[in-house]
Parts: sequence; structure tokens; C-alpha cells
Amino acid sequence: MAKVPRCMSTQHPDNVATPFFAGEGVLAGEDEIKEAYYVFSALGCEEQMWDCEGKEVDAFVVKKLLTKYEYYFREHVLGEEVFVTLRVPNPEVEKAEAKILLETLESIPRSFDAAKLFYGRDVCPIFEVILPMTSSHEALNRVYSFYRDFVAGKQYEKISPGDITIADWIGEFRPEEINVIPLLEDKNSILGAAEIITNYLRDKDLEYQRIFLARSDPALNYGMVSAVLLNKIALQRLEKAQEDVGVELYPIIGVGSAPFRGNFYPAGVEACLRGYPSVQTFTLQSAFKYDYPQDEVLEAVDRIKKARRSRALAIEEDRALDIIERFSAEYSREVALLAPLVDRLSRQIPRRRARKLHIGLFGYPRRHRGIKLPRAITFCAALYSVGIPPEVLGVSSLKERDLDFLSDTYRGFREDMRDALRYFSEDGLRLIPENLAEKIRAVVERFGGEVDRAHGEAVKEVISALGRGDIPMLEEKILHAAWIRRFLG
Repeated sequence: MAKVPRCMSTQHPDNVATPFFAGEGVLAGEDEIKEAYYVFSALGCEEQMWDCEGKEVDAFVVKKLLTKYEYYFREHVLGEEVFVTLRVPNPEVEKAEAKILLETLESIPRSFDAAKLFYGRDVCPIFEVILPMTSSHEALNRVYSFYRDFVAGKQYEKISPGDITIADWIGEFRPEEINVIPLLEDKNSILGAAEIITNYLRDKDLEYQRIFLARSDPALNYGMVSAVLLNKIALQRLEKAQEDVGVELYPIIGVGSAPFRGNFYPAGVEACLRGYPSVQTFTLQSAFKYDYPQDEVLEAVDRIKKARRSRALAIEEDRALDIIERFSAEYSREVALLAPLVDRLSRQIPRRRARKLHIGLFGYPRRHRGIKLPRAITFCAALYSVGIPPEVLGVSSLKERDLDFLSDTYRGFREDMRDALRYFSEDGLRLIPENLAEKIRAVVERFGGEVDRAHGEAVKEVISALGRGDIPMLEEKILHAAWIRRFLG
């Protein structure tokens, strides 16, 4: 059985600082090859997620790693000790990217050939792919079956009647099967995680199965508290499903540095490990890797790898679902009032990766209301930049009995709110409708603590530049505020 990593480095562009190996502020092309080597060799991270959505696919990532960093990969076998895992487009949602899925799957046997030549033996450097926005077991089966039958499976076909097979002509295709990891991002899919994976595994003989629970998109869609409760319900249900199917299930959770997106940063890993004890793999996004000193990151990675995984935290599902419904409804009302401000600011949020991020889920049920929001990182960056932490949204719906419930199920809630409200500024409330401003003031009074004065001054400068329409200054001050927070969004 393959080693299942504890730390997955991702390409989420939430960082402020530019890594030392990058040619410029926007990581692209060969910089991402260097990044994979850096997280393996310098940070001790076992896995690099390789994003194949919204950019030109580098189908030669394995060959480039093995040839550029031969000494390292001679000692650390790619596919056995360190791993590259591809995130592929979902053809059911991303129609414009659909055929990139085929190109990506076709590259897997070629990577096997490169590794076999390099190591002089059969080594499978890529054997798992992540399917974003999974909503059914059928979607997983399509990717699994397409690879088995039409990528690896075509090797047994004859080129023409009576002729040799494709394998005889150009060599065998390995591996013959791959693992498909569902990335679950919307409420119904997260709540249905156990059912999706149970149905997927029904006709397969697998040693284990990984399941990827999103944390940022659910927060963007339904609010921070809803996102946390959804994931905790899913983890409890997956633990029960593991007993039923008799296959080891290894959850992944996609946490980022902002409290809204997980509050996962080097000094905060212990709190996250306590909050999600049954999770096997935690994502190290760009701010985690590049906005803190390397020794702090290395120490945090070591703590994650040494921590023992245990059982999921118990959660009373009916009460959690009731809170999710009320919280997400209030969150949606408040977000609608903020959407024009977010749209105005989001255009000035600096890019950190040379790609179009995969399509978001927020707009689908709300398009008829005319609500358009950017992706979660940009959304967070926009609101933090004017002193309105997105964590406050929806919180006005919580009653005292809800807080009592959260103290047992979302134990880090008050700490997450405190961390977020360090970056609150009364000045930002002048930019939004007064009825929403009053709700936010009440939340700040209820949960707030000490504020970061330097960030408050940066917010004043952002608001001033926004008012003057001084775009170059606005972009500069947005970055300055992000430097203070140690994450972009």
C-alpha cells in the first residue's frame, strides 16, 4: 500500500511574499517545477498538487523534476516517498477545459516511462488525480473508467485487423488503473460524501481511498461557520462509511491561512489538528509556505507529520444542520450588500499565479439576483483590505444556544473570530449600507479583542486611495496591508 501523505503543498495563490526561487511576483512555468522540488527537499512536504486547470498543461512535470534534480530524486523516489498528484478539470462543469482532462490522463503513462528509465525499474510516479466539484460517484467512475479503458486499455487494441497491438508498436501503458480523488466543494456534495464514496467503491477492490473536502469554497458559498460544520458532519459520516465498506478512507482538507479559509498557518497547526483529528492530509497553501520564515514552516510541517490521526469529533447533526441553514441564509443576505464593494476592489488584488482559477460555485444559485463574486482568496483579500473581515458575515444569526453548541463542535470558533477581528477597522463600515454596518459592529463588540494598529493605518490608506481612484496607490496599499496579515486572502 502506498504511503498516504500528511502534508499536501498546493498552488493556491494566497501568498504576499514572492518565493526566492521565482523570477517575478507571478509564479508560472518553470517556477512551479522549482516549487515542487523546494517543498519536497527544503520543507519536508511529501506531496505536491499539480493544477491542470485553467493553464497550459505541463505534461512533462515528472521528466523535468527527475532531470533537473537528479541527485535528490535518486535518494527520494517519486511515487514512493514523495508524490505529485494532478488536479484535473471536471468536464461536467468546466466545458472549456474538458479536453485538458484527456491530455492530462494521456500524460500519466508517459511519466511512468520516464520514471522507469530513471530508476531502472517499474516506478509509478503519478497514480492519483483529483476531480474538483465532484457531485456524484458517476463523475468519479467516468474518469476512472476512461483512463482504464481508453488510455491504458487501448494498448491491447490492434492497429488494424491482423496487425500488431498498440503495445507491441509503442510499448505498454502503465499504470493500468489510477485512483480518483473526489474534491467536494458544495453543501450537497460535502454532506453526501459518504454516499458518493460508498457507491464509487462498490465495484472496486481498492486498498484505500482518499476524499478531499474543500474549506474555502464552502465558506465563500455559505459562510465560515457553515463551512466548518459541513466538514465536521462529512468527516463523521465518512468514519461510519469506512466501517461499512471495509476500505480505509483518508480525508484531505483544503485549509488556507485566513481564518475564513481555515486559519492554517505555521503557529496555528495544532489548533487545526485538534479541530480535524480524523483528517489524514492538510493542504499547505502558498501563504503558509512563503509568508513565514522557513524554519517556522519546517517546524510546522514536522509537527503535522508527527501528529497521530485519531477518530472524528462527534457532532449532533440535526442541530448543526439547523445552524447551517440559518447562518447561510443570513450570510447570503449580507454578502449581497457587499458584492458591489467586493467587485470594485477585486480588480486590484494582485495575481500570484499565472492561471485562470477554476470556475466558482457561488454564482450558480444566486445569478438571478445579479450577485457576482470572485474566488475565495480574492474575496477575502478585498474585504480584509478595507477592514471588514469576511468572518463577521452571517454571525449575527447566532443565538446563545448556538454558541454553546459551537463550543463543543467548533472549538476554535472564538479564536478564529479573535484572529480575524484583529484586522477590523471602523473606517471600512463607511463604505457599506448602515444596516449591515450595525450588524457588524454588534459582532465586533461580541467577539472582538485587540486590533492591529498597523493594519488599521494601512486600511485607512487603502480607503483613501479607493476614494481618489488612485489605482497604483490602491494596489500598493492592498499589498502593504496583506504583508501585515501574512496572507493575501
